[in-house]
Amino acid sequence: MSVIPNYYKNCVCLNVLAHSVENAKACYEAAEGHVVLGVLSKNYASDEAAIEDMKRYQDATNNALSVGLGAGDPNQSQMVSRLSGVLQPQHVNQVFTGVGTSRALLGQNDTVINGLVSPTGKIGYVNIATGPLSSQAPAAEVPIETAIQMLQDMGGTSIKYFPMEGLAHREEFKAVAEACAKYDFYLEPTGGIDLSNFEEILKIAIDAGVKKVIPHVYSSIIDKETGDTRIGDVRILLSMVKKLFTNSLENKKLIPE
Repeated sequence: MSVIPNYYKNCVCLNVLAHSVENAKACYEAAEGHVVLGVLSKNYASDEAAIEDMKRYQDATNNALSVGLGAGDPNQSQMVSRLSGVLQPQHVNQVFTGVGTSRALLGQNDTVINGLVSPTGKIGYVNIATGPLSSQAPAAEVPIETAIQMLQDMGGTSIKYFPMEGLAHREEFKAVAEACAKYDFYLEPTGGIDLSNFEEILKIAIDAGVKKVIPHVYSSIIDKETGDTRIGDVRILLSMVKKLFTNSLENKKLIPE
């Protein structure tokens, strides 16, 4: 099974939560394979239980597994690294300080590992103090370029920009996207993304020239009663991705050489 996510047009891969193996499989089919399915380590009492169950998700989705923390919980960082080393998934969610450990235990460079950084209210700066202890300390606000290169030093693949609160930090997000494009780094916008703002958020990243974008769409598309991610909404997200690329192609045709 491949450890590389299946990107639409080699650029976009959705990230949604899977409530069950059946839900994961249905989401995978609805996204035509252009998705990684989040399964949260926080939901398991032990590594053994998590590994056994997550393997079922891998089998059902051609390894489109995204090993999650659980609402960005920094205390899950070590567990995520241990699980990922055994499971060899396509995608790993990490706090900033956990990236190096995950890459070392994976033993290969193809699995995507994101590093969690947060908005600061200042354009061009992010907070990298997202680890188990550092998240309790005063914020460490650094230039986004420095954060990206630190993640590259540790073997990270992408910035997980969280919590975005949708478009509340639009100008900050735009600066993050531009820096990711400049340093050939992937971008994972996360937090408050729904069907109403998804297209605009994705367009900002693609227009900035980001090579690969993995947007996380979570609670807004989860059925409150069943806990399942709504399959119809996954289809809508994929159609929005396709529409964006179709429009982009048409616009390029209108521009004279």
